[in-house]
Amino acid sequence: KSAVPSPSVVFENVQGCSPKCLCMLLENISGLTIDDDFTVEVIPEINVAVATFIKSIDTEEFVKECSQNKRVKEFKMTARLLERTQSIKAENLPASVSKDYITIYFESARNGGVPVSDVQLFPEENSAIITFCDHKGNA
Repeated sequence: KSAVPSPSVVFENVQGCSPKCLCMLLENISGLTIDDDFTVEVIPEINVAVATFIKSIDTEEFVKECSQNKRVKEFKMTARLLERTQSIKAENLPASVSKDYITIYFESARNGGVPVSDVQLFPEENSAIITFCDHKGNA
């Protein structure tokens, strides 16, 4: 188990709750403000949303609060911490994007940033593999 919980929470089964409604609900539960304190990305293809906290909060406690929340239960949504990963694939990148831009983007606090150790560009696919530095406490 990681010593530092993930700053991101996955909400599953979100189809019954509009993105705007979900953001308001998360503001109500967390006491925080969308855009300033956290971001939400809805991924309708797999019926999930990911809230990433810019402001440092106890995400494990937040997940507990969500699972006990009356409105979350009414929408039949579930919440869990997003597992940390060493590498991700970014797709549909602009042809002109540079390794430096990708590195700075993923290290930005606004994007839940963490130190990047490597970026491999695949211009023919308009994609890149971003590898992050080791997270302290991970096995």
